[in-house]
Amino acid sequence: MSGTAARRRPVIAIDGPAASGKSTAGKALADRLGYLYIDTGALYRAVGWLASQAGITPENPEGLADLMAKTPITLAGDASDRKVLVGGRDVSGEIRTEEIGHLASAFSALPQVREALLGIQRRLGAGGGVVMDGRDIGTVIFPDAEVKIFLSASDRERSRRRWRELSDRGERSDPEEVRRELGRRDSRDRNRPHAPLRTAPDAVSIDSTGLSPEQVLERILAVVEARA
Repeated sequence: MSGTAARRRPVIAIDGPAASGKSTAGKALADRLGYLYIDTGALYRAVGWLASQAGITPENPEGLADLMAKTPITLAGDASDRKVLVGGRDVSGEIRTEEIGHLASAFSALPQVREALLGIQRRLGAGGGVVMDGRDIGTVIFPDAEVKIFLSASDRERSRRRWRELSDRGERSDPEEVRRELGRRDSRDRNRPHAPLRTAPDAVSIDSTGLSPEQVLERILAVVEARA
């Protein structure tokens, strides 16, 4: 991977657990700075969608790796209308269901999947001027990112946010089950042997509990101004 000297504008990495506010903050930050926003979670959701279409389970990583090798997963469109394409098909809406989210979390623990998507993510951000959010952006994808943020929130706050997100999409869900599923997802993310969720040593940690999206954005902007 090329070093920071090759980039005219910085890579800003925002990592953190599910429902910590990464996407909201990342989109707002990219809009404020005029940068490209890259939701790496969408790539993993695309993998989950692809596997579901083919009937492949996490117990068959080799089969999934073969399928991914034959089926390109790409991002297209501009920042205001970013589309996720799988084999040329726009699946941007189809990947946003809770079912696909569960599959994405399960498949993201597979080394084969993370290795396949690593190159895509690095190519997308290689030129800098990007805000990327995910689980391992600052530790694996761009360990030389100029700005690293680790965004978190309390378990109660994250459960509330996820339940509200599902409700806004018309998906009925039990708040207690949402809390349990977040716990399972946290455990998979933090305990997987390959690229686990962790705070990079040089990341700035921000707890978004009780903060408005605007307050979170201002705190991140202060870090960007100090580091970039």
